[in-house]
Amino acid sequence: MTASTAPPAAGSATVTGSHQGPRPGRGLSGKLLLLTVLFVMIAEVLIFVPSVANMRMRWLQDKLSTAASASLVIEGFDEMDLPEPVETETLMSTGTKAIVLRRDGASRLIASADMPTEVDGQYDLAAVGPAGAMIDAFDTLFFGGDRLIRVFGPVGESQMVIEVVMEERPLRDAMLVYARNVLFLSLIISFITAGLVFFAINRLMIRPIRRLTRSMEAFAEHPENPDRVIIPRGSDDELGEAEDHLAAMQRQLQRTLKQQKNLADLGLAVSKINHDMRNILASAHLMSDRLAGVDDPVVKRFAPKLLRTIDRAVAYSGEVLAYGRAREAEPKRRWVDLTRLVEDVRDLVMVEPQPDIAFVVDVEPGLEVEADSEQLFRVIHNLVRNAFEALRAMEGDSALVRRITLTARRSGSVVTILVDDTGPGMPAEARANLFTAFKGSARSGGTGLGLAIARELVTAHGGTLELVDKPDPGTAFRIVLPDQPVSMSAFRARKDPGDDSGRHSLP
Repeated sequence: MTASTAPPAAGSATVTGSHQGPRPGRGLSGKLLLLTVLFVMIAEVLIFVPSVANMRMRWLQDKLSTAASASLVIEGFDEMDLPEPVETETLMSTGTKAIVLRRDGASRLIASADMPTEVDGQYDLAAVGPAGAMIDAFDTLFFGGDRLIRVFGPVGESQMVIEVVMEERPLRDAMLVYARNVLFLSLIISFITAGLVFFAINRLMIRPIRRLTRSMEAFAEHPENPDRVIIPRGSDDELGEAEDHLAAMQRQLQRTLKQQKNLADLGLAVSKINHDMRNILASAHLMSDRLAGVDDPVVKRFAPKLLRTIDRAVAYSGEVLAYGRAREAEPKRRWVDLTRLVEDVRDLVMVEPQPDIAFVVDVEPGLEVEADSEQLFRVIHNLVRNAFEALRAMEGDSALVRRITLTARRSGSVVTILVDDTGPGMPAEARANLFTAFKGSARSGGTGLGLAIARELVTAHGGTLELVDKPDPGTAFRIVLPDQPVSMSAFRARKDPGDDSGRHSLP
């Protein structure tokens, strides 16, 4: 029985690798849950400290209020001594060992039993501040229990002051019960809050992050598969923006990989073609040598140019393959007569007469440029050839001006060459991908390698190649080539009275 596996849906980012995700409790969700519980507990502790101090103050206030109520009743007996059963019952109901009532500067012992000679601590509830109340509360919790304390405070809004002596054990027990209840309530609140926060953040953050991770893992396994590109959810938050950027990056990487594959395939094809083409060109070279010996003026005129063209064809057969290398060969810079080089380009491009296409050469007389002559020939030939193809492809009125103008001037140690034509101009798509291989071609069937190679060669000379914006129709490219920097020792050698080769080294 054969099992069939359906391809993953777009954006599903199915992972078939060995990665199983983080261990339980080690992922973001587990850490988030623990941190939420911890932070809520810290908040509850910060709330517990003043609340337990307030609970202690209320408890003591209640004791004083109960003792004050009993004292007001007993005060009605005037100066009579209370019967011992009544006194004992009063002390038991208030939970005290002694009750003293102060009024009008006089004190009256309301009731007492086993009155100690001294107490372990005394507290004036009217004079206790918030900080003191919290300190007293923790003192009772951690060190209290077996002590005898004296507590006093005013009775309501009156001038009377009630004072009681009591054991601290009941107060501490009540505070421990309160602390236990607060602890349980805090734990319940912590887990409920943590659960709600965990659920919300898990939906808003953790799940989208996991989706991003799965997409990256799936894309890494098969980067050429378009189905592995993440489909953004369309959210306008930071994670949505991250998904948009990831999708754009994955698509760009796929395009780059496709271009690299094209280059590799093209390089393999050219290497095969190059082998056979060299043999063919070698035969053509032998036949050209034979033609050079023919006694015909036309043949004698074109034979040398044909030989140079075949030599260049041998070199150009590896041009596309050379682009696949990391860089071109370093230029071998020499002084080159630019006028003669441009004439060679013109003879090669215009080998078949084109009466409707004019080639105007406007080069400064005697202009020399310090460059690799073969590489500079390739650059100018590429630009002129592109202009020639654009002009030849123009259809319509025969009165249209079809002209290529090559202008060259020297300014100090910099030579500027301008190749201008009156063609239809550069399309917008070609402008957007100018100097990019396989994208920057302005004509159908072109590869865009010519401009890419030309720019690489000019950059190797330390110069620039750029498209010039012009108001009239057509396309213009500007080449800027600086002279090679000269060391001080070489400059002094060139300035020798018998040597004038340094005439172009300085502005």
